[in-house]
Amino acid sequence: MSLVGSYVALSKPLAAALPVFLLAWLRFGIGALAMLRWLKKPASEPPMTTATRKLVFLESFLGNFLFSICMLFGVSMTSAVSAGVIMAAIPATVALMSWAFLRERIAPRVWGAVACAALGIGLLALSKSEHAAPVASSLGADMASSKAWLGNLLVLGAVLCEAAYAVIGKKLTGALGPKRISSLINLWGFALMTPMGLYLALDFDFGAVAAGTWLLLVFYALAASVWTVWLWMTGLKGVPASQAGVFTVMLPVSAALVGVVVLGEALSGAQMLAFAVALVGVLLATLPGRR
Repeated sequence: MSLVGSYVALSKPLAAALPVFLLAWLRFGIGALAMLRWLKKPASEPPMTTATRKLVFLESFLGNFLFSICMLFGVSMTSAVSAGVIMAAIPATVALMSWAFLRERIAPRVWGAVACAALGIGLLALSKSEHAAPVASSLGADMASSKAWLGNLLVLGAVLCEAAYAVIGKKLTGALGPKRISSLINLWGFALMTPMGLYLALDFDFGAVAAGTWLLLVFYALAASVWTVWLWMTGLKGVPASQAGVFTVMLPVSAALVGVVVLGEALSGAQMLAFAVALVGVLLATLPGRR
């Protein structure tokens, strides 16, 4: 989750240089090339059942494809502050889904960690000065206001997709290895993005993209499609999904830290308080308890 927050913050130049769907298609394509060897079924792994195949598709459709669409279009219609506050619901949503679908027992301390994570992300979002761009005409303002509810609904959809990604991933780790899961869901993501990505690629001037942007794209693709997914799935093999959901708090925390250290943004007192509260939640979730 820390790595996800880092590449989210560093991918701003990519979104400015490449159309979003083309960027996503190239990301999945580079990831597919990097994980070709991971696609092969290990000898010790049993054949995939029909149920497992459906879960692999759902993991990619919800966690890769639909999450990206909901988040990108949702944030474009609402303010960054509103989106951040709504995203604070991810840990609690993961905990509820893991209780409902995986029958995991949620300890009171984990609920406390979920509350700290939500409070920390909420404080972080409310401390930002990013708001929707002002509109010149009153008609434009009315149209922006009417779109805000749809934007908030799409961001809420992204929260549900991210929570489902954690819960389905936990289920998949019982049947497949982390490397195989990573390669299969990335391949599905590439297939789902191909129609729009290929359409945009036909008219795009790739020669106008700077060499540094291509290097950043390779890092983004490897981090988003390979490293983070493999780390997440490996961790889920030994951690309950409800406990893993608490670590989504590290996404906005690391993104803000990269903004301060790399992009030169200022860190306010409210943001420092948000970091402290969020890290208390992580400690609550991970410290060993009494037997």
